[in-house]
Amino acid sequence: MSEALTYDKAGVSLERAGEAVKRVKQLAKKTYQSSVLYDVGSFGGFFALRPDKYKNPVLVSSTDGVGTKLKIAFMLDKHDTVGIDLVAMCVNDIVVHGATPLFFLDYIATGYLAPEKVEMIVKGIVEGCLQAGCALIGGETAEMPDFYCPGEYDLAGFVVGVVERDKIIDGSDISVGYQLIGLASSGLHSNGYSLVRKLFFEHLNWPLDKYLEECECTLGEELLKPTRIYVPTVLNLLRDFPIAGIAHITGGGLMENLSRILPRACKAVIKKGSWEISPIFDIIKYSGRIEEEEMLRIFNCGIGLVLIVNPQYTDDIMDRLRGLKENPFIIGEIEERVKNEAAVVFV
Repeated sequence: MSEALTYDKAGVSLERAGEAVKRVKQLAKKTYQSSVLYDVGSFGGFFALRPDKYKNPVLVSSTDGVGTKLKIAFMLDKHDTVGIDLVAMCVNDIVVHGATPLFFLDYIATGYLAPEKVEMIVKGIVEGCLQAGCALIGGETAEMPDFYCPGEYDLAGFVVGVVERDKIIDGSDISVGYQLIGLASSGLHSNGYSLVRKLFFEHLNWPLDKYLEECECTLGEELLKPTRIYVPTVLNLLRDFPIAGIAHITGGGLMENLSRILPRACKAVIKKGSWEISPIFDIIKYSGRIEEEEMLRIFNCGIGLVLIVNPQYTDDIMDRLRGLKENPFIIGEIEERVKNEAAVVFV
């Protein structure tokens, strides 16, 4: 061996890591509130619950990633929106239980740590946290040479929220006759990208700069549209209306995600054609000759969140949603479910 080994020669730069943390600190401060006790960079993140604000608080947590949607960011070399997806996939999963997001942590792993790229990613995470009203209080940036392909990285996110015990939404209040209100998605959100990439890049050989007239943007722009964050809307509704159940429509579509919150004696009957389906889903369906059931099983198909409500509140909730600039649709209702019957039925 002609010279001594160093961490730098092994492919890991502590200097780049330090620069990345410095940039992240400045961005994270935009999300701070009085409950955040220390800056990013401590061994742990500190968030103080106000004892005067809660009577019987329950912490609700979730973790998720962005999946192979990241491949689109790599191909376009555009990294400032996938952080919004990361936050959205986590915070939407806890707000469906009535929980207010408190704080968020992220994990970024890459083969080569480029501070400017980390900064772009975290800009998206900060934007997502601002939309959700939570603080980015910590995380981890890992440089792992030879583990990831050049230019690639992976993301994971972690959120903790809080809800009063007697305000937890778990679907147990859902009854026959209750109505389903669907909130429009912004597109694919962060699910189904393995199939999407196979269709567009292997079967159709479409370039990312191909203009899609139906979507009024390029293929790449459509595929990178950030996941909607529904937190402000849901928390606004909960101040004035009882919501019996809420489902975040992610992988598994309406069928699998609605079935997770339904009582055993109830089924959701969804009326086809009762909502606007985003053009990208029709493009995928017809270009890939994908069966309707497969579409509904994999994609959100234009509905990103479903509220299950007592019909006496439906009109007022719909008015409120429109006032909040949402695009809501009454997509079905709850009916009695008999033994061995599917939990979600399309008619």
